[in-house]
Amino acid sequence: MAGGTEAFPDLGKHCQHSDCHQLDFLPFKCDGCHKVFCLEHRSYKSHKCPKSDHKSRKVIVCETCLTSIEITGKEEEEKIMLERHHKSGNCDPTKKKKPTCPVRRCKETLTFSNTTVCKTCQLNVCLKHRFPADHACKPASTALAAAAKGGWNDKFLAALASRNGKDCAQIDRRPSPPTPSVKAY
Repeated sequence: MAGGTEAFPDLGKHCQHSDCHQLDFLPFKCDGCHKVFCLEHRSYKSHKCPKSDHKSRKVIVCETCLTSIEITGKEEEEKIMLERHHKSGNCDPTKKKKPTCPVRRCKETLTFSNTTVCKTCQLNVCLKHRFPADHACKPASTALAAAAKGGWNDKFLAALASRNGKDCAQIDRRPSPPTPSVKAY
């Protein structure tokens, strides 16, 4: 079907959906089936595109080492990619055990999104135990050892650890003389 009007025959295209054929001046070309559609029928689902999964991505997990492998394509490609992974030498069964949170009785598996490093003791813990009070954090010994390496931040942490729990409000300070108030008449 040709698009456009009598005056402008090259302007726009007709929707190639079987029930529509609407003249659209800003048509959409499907990158799966390469047909032209109007705004209403441009999605894969609305025009039932037979090649809607041509850009889909899928992740398969190796049963041996639990490594994630991304594939784009058909199911036959899954088997090929798994065989290629096994033959590559990167498939190591010792990597199968995932690290867990070191806090007692916590069985949370540490992943990229739920792991944090304690700034005081440099321990990898889950998000539930991220505060020093929630895990067995030993700040004094690690802070002093870190200060020996140098760095202004490490020196600050060492000075903070050397206060032995004293609060700033507990430091003996002399009271300053009261400032005279000035009254406006």
